[in-house]
Order: sequence, then C-alpha cells, then structure tokens
Amino acid sequence: MCLAVPAEIKSIDGKTGEADFGGVRRSVNLSLVEASVGDYVIVHAGYAIEVMDREEAEKTLELFREMLSQEDAGA
Repeated sequence: MCLAVPAEIKSIDGKTGEADFGGVRRSVNLSLVEASVGDYVIVHAGYAIEVMDREEAEKTLELFREMLSQEDAGA
C-alpha cells in the first residue's frame, strides 16, 4: 500500500524544499510541482506530487491524528 502525506513547505532551494510534516521536517523534491513557501503539498516517496488546498490538508492531517490516537488507544 502506498501513502501520500500532506506537508507544508517551509523553505525552497532550487527544486528541493523543506517540508513540515506536523513537527517533523524533511527535505522533499519539488521538481513535479510548482509550489511556494507556505503551500501544502502531498508527498510520496520524497517527492511532492500535488499542491493541496490548505483547508483540505488540515482536514486530512486531522484524520491521520485521529487514526493514530485510536491505534495508540488499542482500538
């Protein structure tokens, strides 16, 4: 199964960006999208594959947090 995760672009240097995954920052390749600092992108295997609406990204991240909290609770 593949999973793509929303992340906010915090800085850009050429075709590489620093993305914030809810407190964890990683370098992502931006060569497939036209993203700016502050944009949310969907990241898969280290590549930003789509620019995402901020509101939709925040909803998705909240769903991920809910799923993880249920898993941690043993549900």
